Amino acid sequence: MTKKKKSVKDRKIPIWIIFVILGVLGVIAVCFFFLKKEKSLVQQLRDLHIGDEYDAKPVIYLYPEEEMIVKVTVTPKANFLVTYPEYKDGWNVIAKPDGILTNIEDGREYSYLFWEAPSGRSAEYDLSTGFVVKGSDTMQFLQQQLEEMGLNEKEYNEFIVYWLPKMIGNEYNLIHFATEEEYDSRVPLEIDPQPDSVLRVFMVFKPLNQKIDIEKQTFKPFTRKGFTVIEWGGTEL
Repeated sequence: MTKKKKSVKDRKIPIWIIFVILGVLGVIAVCFFFLKKEKSLVQQLRDLHIGDEYDAKPVIYLYPEEEMIVKVTVTPKANFLVTYPEYKDGWNVIAKPDGILTNIEDGREYSYLFWEAPSGRSAEYDLSTGFVVKGSDTMQFLQQQLEEMGLNEKEYNEFIVYWLPKMIGNEYNLIHFATEEEYDSRVPLEIDPQPDSVLRVFMVFKPLNQKIDIEKQTFKPFTRKGFTVIEWGGTEL
């Protein structure tokens, strides 16, 4: 008796092969899902300008001679990343001589006005002048330099608390303080009523692996008189 050959229809695929195929398809589906999710996240970060230089924590202090309503308008070249309190066509506050601000919009008290915005790759600073400071010496340097430039203890302490963690671990820091022309042209600041004295301190720094020689910056003496406005901020290149 001759055996009948099994037809193609009669041949069964081993069940383990089916499971392998299903497993491979499952892995491909999961990888595709996470790849798509990761791509979406990257796009979101790009939209938020993460990875670009940005003007970090510029804060504005107001010291009028007497309590008054003040409007403050800041106009960076790019949209704000964050403001505090919320910025609505400017800040409208009641300012007191001790620096305490009451935001008219929400009735809350604030110590200063805060904003951040991307500075963009087009921002240029003259890094041929400034200071090259060893990372471990950064705290003492900033204490002395900021005080000489006109910040009081409260202001330069808040500056240092924010910036020191980003700088102290570097071998060296190239530090340049933007001139009035460099900063005012990029980020115009309007205040109504007009203050009697304004100091805007904006630090630009770049980590270095070794020390280099650059021309030391010099500054005009700053005197607080009448209604005084102080601003500080910075960016890392």
